[in-house]
Amino acid sequence: MNWDQVEGRWHQVKGKLRSKWGELSDDDLQNVAGKRELVIGKVQSCYGLLREEAERQVDDWIARLPLDDPNAHGPQ
Repeated sequence: MNWDQVEGRWHQVKGKLRSKWGELSDDDLQNVAGKRELVIGKVQSCYGLLREEAERQVDDWIARLPLDDPNAHGPQ
């Protein structure tokens, strides 16, 4: 999945993102609204990661989300 798709399916993706990174609050997810840089920044700050590591983790996770089934669960 690419970031245009993430933004377009944000209501579906944000629950999956929360399952992966449970430290992110509902407010965090509401505020980032699928914007890549903001998602990476929240993961970085909540988990104390270096920027590059947070970016890698988020991009890897999003890349593995299924495209065809919007109800399928992404990788954990």
